[in-house]
Amino acid sequence: MKKIIPLVTLILSLLIVNTSIAQHNTGKFEKRKAGFYSKEIIPALQKKATAKSHKSFVTDITIANIPTNKESFKYFWHNTPESQGSTGTCWCYAATSFVESEIYRTTNQKVELSEMYFTYCDYIERAKLFVEKRGDVYFNHGSEANAVLLRMQQYGAVPLSEYAGKPTKAKFHDHGKMMDEMKAFLAKTKENNNWNSKDVISTIKAIMNHYMGTPPQSFTIEGKQYSPMSYMKDYLKFHPDNYQSLMSTMSAPYHQESELIEADNWFHGDNYYNVPIKEYMTIIDKAIKKGYTICVCGDVSEPGNNSFKEVSIIPDFDIPSGYINQSARELRLQNKATTDDHCLHLVGYKTIDNVKWYLIKDSGAGGFDGDNKGYRFFHEDYIKLKIMNIMLHKDMTK
Repeated sequence: MKKIIPLVTLILSLLIVNTSIAQHNTGKFEKRKAGFYSKEIIPALQKKATAKSHKSFVTDITIANIPTNKESFKYFWHNTPESQGSTGTCWCYAATSFVESEIYRTTNQKVELSEMYFTYCDYIERAKLFVEKRGDVYFNHGSEANAVLLRMQQYGAVPLSEYAGKPTKAKFHDHGKMMDEMKAFLAKTKENNNWNSKDVISTIKAIMNHYMGTPPQSFTIEGKQYSPMSYMKDYLKFHPDNYQSLMSTMSAPYHQESELIEADNWFHGDNYYNVPIKEYMTIIDKAIKKGYTICVCGDVSEPGNNSFKEVSIIPDFDIPSGYINQSARELRLQNKATTDDHCLHLVGYKTIDNVKWYLIKDSGAGGFDGDNKGYRFFHEDYIKLKIMNIMLHKDMTK
């Protein structure tokens, strides 16, 4: 009997895992409430709202001990969240916010950079590759966070004050018509075998200039004239090659760089350093506690992602916390339950009942549905299971 009691205790301790989150999760069908997108963005863009009568399967989040206020977190300097409007530019907003925080961390300068300048440059490069690959390129909304670093290496950077990337009176960005025109033009290019790179790039630029405006070739800051490249190098003193992207997948060798297999990685970037999930989480935790913010990209189309309560959890009907491991993560990557549909900026952390939570800056419309406009609270399990890749300073990856 003396040997049986400790065994029973052990079994019970294994079953009672992270009960502050997992014990009472249930799912339900719920019609989505009108949020920031339908209340603010659609009217501002004078678009007709699309009626959505279907219900979604969501987690009934009735648990206590969840974060409710960003001020309860330990967080590091970042610019105030801004909406990306009706665009697929979360990758650019998240990475630009990350770069701004890094500039402050390394130089103590508070700057606001133009997200749309990097977006403009990214579409130029995508159009170039479209010609080179004879149309075999994913050309659509979206890209990867490290594309901002690549464009900075090629094109430099521009202050937001010098290039808003939208009509002067527009409250929000809207890339719907612009993308439709670019895709229609490129479809005709492929159909007619008109592979003149100069003509293609010129037309793509003309379309973007119409909708976004023409980026400046030079500008004056504090009485001195800069080009985008000299502004990045001499004023910002930013070095894009000081940063590393990481992923955690069983489909590639660990501890070496491989390609992130994802549609938004349209340029087939193969410099994602692959690490086991335990190292992945250790790096994230170590970095944010040392004051290094992190760009994170992953899946927010989940039942446990509640934009109005601003929390993202993994409900136990998906998988209990104690069973989240490398194989559980890989299953969701392989069956596409986890995709790279959103990029965000991880800027802070806190612990509640021995559970780690992370403060997430979010440019997406859902990020503005709750009280803490532009922020979400990610449970550590959500990062572990659903965040596909991250980007941070190389100091934290050594």
